[in-house]
Amino acid sequence: MDRLIYTAMSGAVHALHHKATVSHNLANVSTTGYRAETNAFRAVPVFGDGLPTRAFVVDSTTGADFTPGPIQQTDRNLDVAIRGSGWIAVQLPNGEEAYTRNGSLQVSPAGILQTQSGINIKGDNGFITVPLENRITIAKDGTVSAVPITPLPNTVAITGRIKLVDPPEDQLVKGADGLFRMKNGTIPLPAAHVTLVDGALEGSNVNLVHEMVSMISLARQFDMYMKMLESAERNAQQASEILVVRA
Repeated sequence: MDRLIYTAMSGAVHALHHKATVSHNLANVSTTGYRAETNAFRAVPVFGDGLPTRAFVVDSTTGADFTPGPIQQTDRNLDVAIRGSGWIAVQLPNGEEAYTRNGSLQVSPAGILQTQSGINIKGDNGFITVPLENRITIAKDGTVSAVPITPLPNTVAITGRIKLVDPPEDQLVKGADGLFRMKNGTIPLPAAHVTLVDGALEGSNVNLVHEMVSMISLARQFDMYMKMLESAERNAQQASEILVVRA
């Protein structure tokens, strides 16, 4: 009897966790550069005296879907999208290096190239500082140039190069802030083969239809687990009644 309870109880808990992941993906269907979160589960035995036949559900893998999202043209000079694999390196306030596919950039009042959330973009030699009152252009290799608006628009000054990396996907882990980090804490070297598309942004790779179907399926699974628990309760009550009658 309790074997059924172990399976149904743990299955219901993880179905709720999976629904939370699907809900998070649906909420970010329009988020630039978003990578859909994934879950996988497996059954494992319960270890302990008198528990050799019990099993419950645990998380098997939790990761992200690294399939590239659609590239949408914006014609904004500070918008860039990564073509194929690769990541834009950013430096967090605590000095930690992280990685993003969101190429919607801005220039801070201090002239530092940043993400829209105010995180500094990392260059090959530190932060990228650009002169104010200049038109910024970003080449496909990440080179950032400043073109004076007046009086000499033909004078181009290279101010830095965005650090573009391409570490193995299985070495990346997604943080609560949506940024990716290396699992082992290493810092990958710049990757020359990673290229940018200027004036464009990469959309979310969330498959809306797939996530909606998953949400419906998980709701039905949760209902099934609840019915299993109700069946276990009824069976226990009937077994108790039989024992009382025989006694």
